[in-house]
Amino acid sequence: MRSSLRTRRARARRRAPCPTASAPRPSTWRQPPVIVLTTRRKTLALIALALGGFGIGSTEFVAMGLLPNIAQDLLPGLYAQSSDQGIAQAGWLVSAYALGVVVGAPTIAAMSSHLPKKKLLMGLLALFVVGTVLSAVLPTFGWVLGARFFAGLPHGAYFGIASIVAATIMGPGNRGKGVALVLSGLTIANVIGVPSITALGQAQGWRAAYLAVAAIFALTFVAVALAVPRMEGDSSASMRRELSAFGKPQVWLVMGIGAIGFGGFFAVYSYIANAVTEGAGVGEGVVPWVLVGVGVGMTIGNVIGGWASDKNLKAALTVGFVGLIAALVAYALLVDGIVGIFVTTFFLGLVSSMIGPSVQSRLMEVAGESQVIGAALNHSSMNLGNSAGAYLGGAVIAAGFGFAAPGWVGVVLALVGVVLTVTSFRLQKTGDARQAALCAAASEADHKEDTDTGSVFVVQGR
Repeated sequence: MRSSLRTRRARARRRAPCPTASAPRPSTWRQPPVIVLTTRRKTLALIALALGGFGIGSTEFVAMGLLPNIAQDLLPGLYAQSSDQGIAQAGWLVSAYALGVVVGAPTIAAMSSHLPKKKLLMGLLALFVVGTVLSAVLPTFGWVLGARFFAGLPHGAYFGIASIVAATIMGPGNRGKGVALVLSGLTIANVIGVPSITALGQAQGWRAAYLAVAAIFALTFVAVALAVPRMEGDSSASMRRELSAFGKPQVWLVMGIGAIGFGGFFAVYSYIANAVTEGAGVGEGVVPWVLVGVGVGMTIGNVIGGWASDKNLKAALTVGFVGLIAALVAYALLVDGIVGIFVTTFFLGLVSSMIGPSVQSRLMEVAGESQVIGAALNHSSMNLGNSAGAYLGGAVIAAGFGFAAPGWVGVVLALVGVVLTVTSFRLQKTGDARQAALCAAASEADHKEDTDTGSVFVVQGR
């Protein structure tokens, strides 16, 4: 009897802790250790991290405003036969960069989580410099396609590691704000960097645009070296632990939310220059101003999304996707006029950026101990959406359905994103209810064991 009781008690001790009023169900998010810095040093470090996001936003999105220029230079024969088909094939450069992100984010994150984070950030920035310079100087479409894939490899790992560093610098309770701050560089790039570099590319050639982006990455390398504090890697980290994230269904669901949901935005945004010049029939000089509007919307949305994800993650995602669907419908209906393009793309930028910090925070939450890869996978999923959206948007344009068609493609993709969001939180609710039932049963069993044990001792006492 005593042996049986000891066995049952040992099993009870091995159970996961159950939530109580005083000890709620613990989050799987593992807050990094706090680093104490002066306000000035903290500000400079965060600016340096955001500057990297500025460079990434510039290199990722500048091609979308220069696709006609790139097609005329690298695909002159195809462009002369059909400008739509030439532009659609030039859009492969967007897809190649996005696929580089998809491949590089989990690979680099899994292999490098044990390395010192500052040195790792500097190494990733060096890769950006090399990849972007190669994109600017290689002579043929095939070679530039390969360079864009290479340039995309460090993208997700940089954002993932920089988000963890920013969360550490900002302190406990500010995960969403830390993520949003790093992403703010990307959104500000769409206000300042992408429009100005697009204008440079239209005036001096698209290759000059990529050389300017390479200079931004070189400046960021210096800023990180001087301003970001030294942070040791996780000595207990291993590739096996990081890759264990892929065994969690919730990780796949949240990646699907990012990939499919964001595909709707990129189906439209990848061909925004063509929608302005060919759909609305205005000059290419208007394109940078449309991009400014998108960037302003993205910057506002990123701030809202970072705040909202810390308050209520589920509500932030749901409201963001509903807004994205509404903006995509409006775009499809109003794309023939330049005013409609200005207004709808502003709101597209706003609502899509509201979703970004929430998806990344959710991934970091469900990834458990696999923090580095969890933070990086958001950018894999987003750029899978980038690649798929660019491909599908180009396909419907090349098929002759016009520039409204990518908006309807986006609506379908965003609706799937809503379904995945609801599924993810419903599964979590079901899992929490099951855990609560198991804990209640365990508590009842423990109480019975205590009663039975007490009875045994009473009998022995006689």
